[in-house]
Amino acid sequence: MTLPEQARYSWGGDEFLLVEIAPDMSLEANFVANTMAHGLEEQRLDGVIDICPANASLLVRFDPDRLAHTELIDRLRALEGEVRRATVHELPTRVIEVPVWYADPYTRETETRFREGFHQRPAGTDLDYAAEVNGLADADEFIRRHHETPWLVSMVGFVAGLPFLFQLTPRERQLQVPKYLSPRTDTPPLTLGIGGCFTAHYSVRGAGGYQMLGITPTPIFDPEQRLADFSDFMVLFRTGDIVKYRPVEEAEYREIEAAVADGSYRYRQAPVTFSLSEALADPEASNRALLEALDAA
Repeated sequence: MTLPEQARYSWGGDEFLLVEIAPDMSLEANFVANTMAHGLEEQRLDGVIDICPANASLLVRFDPDRLAHTELIDRLRALEGEVRRATVHELPTRVIEVPVWYADPYTRETETRFREGFHQRPAGTDLDYAAEVNGLADADEFIRRHHETPWLVSMVGFVAGLPFLFQLTPRERQLQVPKYLSPRTDTPPLTLGIGGCFTAHYSVRGAGGYQMLGITPTPIFDPEQRLADFSDFMVLFRTGDIVKYRPVEEAEYREIEAAVADGSYRYRQAPVTFSLSEALADPEASNRALLEALDAA
């Protein structure tokens, strides 16, 4: 792994421990954070309140009256050592298909209200700009490049249920787009956006600065837990999930929207094992294996 020799451990008051794996996001750093989070969760230590893996770090909230800070840091350092010494780097997870109506009228209307003074290119659309900065022929090519390869959920947060996703493709082929010059004060719920190298789903309506690509008909945050996919938790995505976007047109979008409304919708998904070494050595073969598991579901 091309990472610093050891993570940086720092305290936030007397209830938080931050483990910084690396200064930058990478598959290796994210894998270490997720694996350490899984390992700590399996230990079920009395006093651990929350375990929050992020792009290249891990935050743990604990009760110092139930768990000594020395024991917590010793456990985490031991987990870090186990991950770094391991010869097999695999993470059990799942691959989920997410339908997207790219270039939809809802985000299109919103972006027309936030051009002058907000956007780098007042003329055109967010998709046009995304294609331009990536040296692609047009918005259609950008859309194809966005959905043809899977994405890894690298962290969940900022607002309830909002995931950040990292494209599983060699760095030289990763899509990267600057955020708006000034954040919008409005974004439709379930908008799919991109900022930097990260795709994000806006779980609720609100402000935002990511370039808007489209909209999904399916919820990712269900506080009432109406749908079967939310039976165990109100948030759909977990760090380490693999997402495959599937473009849909308006007719199918409406059909899925109706299935969500009547409570019958289910996400298509399949259990998989993500291999870090395979993803780094042969991304195309690794992605094919992930998508074949989804196709067989």
